[in-house]
Amino acid sequence: MRQIERRAEAVRRFNRFYTRRIGVLGEGHLGSPFSLTEVRVLYELAHRDAPTASSIAEALGLDRGYLSRTLRSFKKRRLIETRRGRTDARQSLLRLTTRGVKAFASLDARAREEIVQLLSPLGALEQQRVLDAMSAIGAALGDESGAVAPEASASPPYVLRAPRAGDLGWIVHRHGAIYAREYGYDERFEALVAKVVAGFVENWNPKRERCWIAEREGEIVGSIFVVAKSDTVAQLRLLLVEPSARGMGIGRRLVDEVIEFARQAGYETVQLWTQSELTAARKIYEAAGFAHVGDAPHESFGKPLVAETWELSLRGKS
Repeated sequence: MRQIERRAEAVRRFNRFYTRRIGVLGEGHLGSPFSLTEVRVLYELAHRDAPTASSIAEALGLDRGYLSRTLRSFKKRRLIETRRGRTDARQSLLRLTTRGVKAFASLDARAREEIVQLLSPLGALEQQRVLDAMSAIGAALGDESGAVAPEASASPPYVLRAPRAGDLGWIVHRHGAIYAREYGYDERFEALVAKVVAGFVENWNPKRERCWIAEREGEIVGSIFVVAKSDTVAQLRLLLVEPSARGMGIGRRLVDEVIEFARQAGYETVQLWTQSELTAARKIYEAAGFAHVGDAPHESFGKPLVAETWELSLRGKS
C-alpha cells in the first residue's frame, strides 16, 4: 500500500510541475482569452471535417453540457458556424469560420513557439530523452493516436524522432537500395547520399538544421533533412518513405516538419532539388506549396535525367 501511495504522489508531483511549466493554470492559455479546454475544442474543430458536438465530446471526454456552453460561446464570438448534415438533417455539423481559423492559427503558432522555447535550452540527446519519455507515457497509458489524426487511416501509427546511432547508415543504405530498384540509379547515387549525410554530421548546427526519422512499430520507414544553404535559404534533402509505409501521409508530414522548422529558424525560403521522374515526391512538394522554378537536363547515376528546383517562400507567412 505504501508503494502505491508513493507512486501516486510521484505522479501528482509530476503533474503539478508539468501543468505549471506549460502554463495551464492561468485564466487564459497561451496568453489568449481561451481556457485550455477551449483551445483543445478549437484544435478538434480545426482538424476534423465537419464534426458533430457528440464526436468532439467523445474525443475529449468532455461533459456534453459543458461542451454545449463552450460551443455557444464560440458561436456568439463568431468563431464557428453550423449546418445540417446532408444525409441526416437532424445532425448539426460544426465548422470554424474565417475568424475561427485565424484565432486557431494564432494559438497554434504560439503553442509551437512555446514548445520550441521549452526544448531549445536542451541538447539534442536531452530533447530526445524528453520526447521518448512522453511517447512511453502515452503508450503505457493507452494513447493510440500516435501521429495519426482521429479520422485518419486505421494503419498502425507512426512517430517522428531524431536520429539515433545507426540511423544515418540506414538512410544511405535504403536510398541506394530503393532508388536502384525503382529507378535504376547506380552506386553513384548512394555515394551522393553518403556525402550529404556526412556533411550534415560534420557541420551540423542544431538551431538551423535537423533530421527526422519516421518509425512505425519499431521499424524505420522514412527520413528527411533540412540544412542551411545560406542565411536565408533552407534546403530540404533526402526525403524517403519505405514502399511498405506509403499512403499513410508520412511523406507530407515530414515535409511539413521541415517547413515549420525552417519558419521557426528564421529562413525566408525553403528550396529543394529533385528529378522529374520522382512523381510521387513532386506531388507532395506541390501540395505543400512549393513552386517549380527551374529545370536542368543532366546525366547522372547511370542514366539521363532532368533535375528540377522547387522553392517555397516563407516571407509573410506565420
